[in-house]
Amino acid sequence: MATYVIGDVQGCFAEFEKLLEKIHFDSRKDTLWFTGDLVNRGPYSLEVLRFVKALGENHVTVLGNHDLHLLAVAYGVRSMHRSDTLESVLSAPDKDELIEWLRHRPLLHYDKSNGFVMAHAGLAPSWTLNEARSLAHEVELALRGRSPESFLKNMYGNQPDRWDDGLAGIDRLRCIINFLTRMRFCHADGRLDLSYKGEIAGKPAELIPWFDTPGRVNVSEKIIFGHWAALGGKTDAFNVYALDTGCVWGNCLTAMRLEDEKRFSVRCS
Repeated sequence: MATYVIGDVQGCFAEFEKLLEKIHFDSRKDTLWFTGDLVNRGPYSLEVLRFVKALGENHVTVLGNHDLHLLAVAYGVRSMHRSDTLESVLSAPDKDELIEWLRHRPLLHYDKSNGFVMAHAGLAPSWTLNEARSLAHEVELALRGRSPESFLKNMYGNQPDRWDDGLAGIDRLRCIINFLTRMRFCHADGRLDLSYKGEIAGKPAELIPWFDTPGRVNVSEKIIFGHWAALGGKTDAFNVYALDTGCVWGNCLTAMRLEDEKRFSVRCS
């Protein structure tokens, strides 16, 4: 009986199946966690969604930015990008069922029994775990409401870039979304920077990986995240577990067994 966390699958179903074989996944007793971005860029987003949905209670997946993009496209408030590979989902006979299931996924997952917290991009440096859980729930309520189109239509934008408890309305929700699903770098004061997406070695001098931000209040939490393929699944930060190893870019798909933090990877074609 084990729990495995799997990094961004992004429609790479063949590699996902190989990884499940490598870890000897048994759906009768094992549990899978997913760091988000189940879909897009890879060729088999539909197959991934169907498989994960069918796991039922044997899985947890948090929403990533690509998953939210699929929702926005499916609800007609966002156009597909040239690099998107979402057509199979949007034309599937079970599209409505899959989209309904996807919009009810959480933004953050915390397991008190093992102490791990998972969000697609990480936790804002100024948030305690309890604050992060509460703020994620605010977004989840908006996304699961009667008019998700209104929320999804106004979800995009890089401002506000600094968390403030006094934020309200869509600005508040957008800021939460950006920290949880788009964050890589911050400024020393905790402001979010979404302009640079590359490797740490080439970053502008004023930018800091979010997990190295001075005074980060959640340093004692064991934080699992995906999203940042350029890290290659490696950080020097204590209690920070990066699991996006760039499968969709031809690198690896990685799982980590929570019980002993052992990692397993398969090469991607």
